[in-house]
Amino acid sequence: MKHLDIKRGIDLGGWLSQCDYSKERLDGFITEKDFEKIASWGLDHVRIPFDYNILENDDGSYRQDGFDRLENAIELARKYGLKVVADLHKTAGFSFDDYGEDEHGFFEDEKYQVRFCRLWEELAKHFGKYIDDVAFELLNEVTDQSFIKVWNKVVRDCIQGIRKYAPDTIIIVGSYWNNSPEAVKDLDAPYDDKVVYNMHCYDPLKFTHQGAYWTDQIDPAERVAFEQSGVTEEYFEKVFATALEKTKAEGTELYCGEYGVINIASPEDTLKWYKAINAVFEKHGIARAAWSYKEMDFGISDSHMDPLREQLLKYL
Repeated sequence: MKHLDIKRGIDLGGWLSQCDYSKERLDGFITEKDFEKIASWGLDHVRIPFDYNILENDDGSYRQDGFDRLENAIELARKYGLKVVADLHKTAGFSFDDYGEDEHGFFEDEKYQVRFCRLWEELAKHFGKYIDDVAFELLNEVTDQSFIKVWNKVVRDCIQGIRKYAPDTIIIVGSYWNNSPEAVKDLDAPYDDKVVYNMHCYDPLKFTHQGAYWTDQIDPAERVAFEQSGVTEEYFEKVFATALEKTKAEGTELYCGEYGVINIASPEDTLKWYKAINAVFEKHGIARAAWSYKEMDFGISDSHMDPLREQLLKYL
């Protein structure tokens, strides 16, 4: 198979996705100096979340300025020796984020699914030329387990369309429960030998998301120290076990597109969590991108991490 030629990366969350889409934001939140800094950290790739409305008008027609923005981001990455995972974070009819978005109907309405496949064909036309520098991540965090049958079909149809224009591009596919490692087992076999499975890991949520206001899965008033979290290397071995088994059985690779700790946790506890998960990533050769470079409640470049950032970078 064609291998995912990346290892250690970081997410550029909040730039072309999960934002107000103002010109000020799109032009200024991430700039060339940020790519330069990320490369100086010794990382080899960036994951760039982008939303469909950067690239599409309401009627589904395409916005050249949006494609230009994405291309500019790719070229800046390449300038500093960084590869790119291009992640469609929100598509017409679906977003992982019910708290901040109003996108519904994708898994019930074939029109949305066709539009999604068309968008990826257009992306392939534009960016398939970056064969060795850009991987395509089809969709961020499918949520409900009930969506998996439709999702597997959409993935197959979408990749078939992409391959007309980008026959050799690596394609990254995640499963339900927001790319849970436990859900990887229910993905269909890879479409071809250039498809990689995807997972995200914020386990345990009570530690990594303590104080988060956007999820009902935890008590936002509760605080959890690392020593109370139950996290060890063995803990992550168990979390990843079925995903690794599925990956091996299908003869492909596993990528972790998001993982990280909220800035409410102390830098010391954050470092301990990263050390534990990094050991398991290294043991199994799992490429990954930490969430997130800047702000977004998880910013590794933010002042919160100043005391221990140099140590933390060793464990991304």
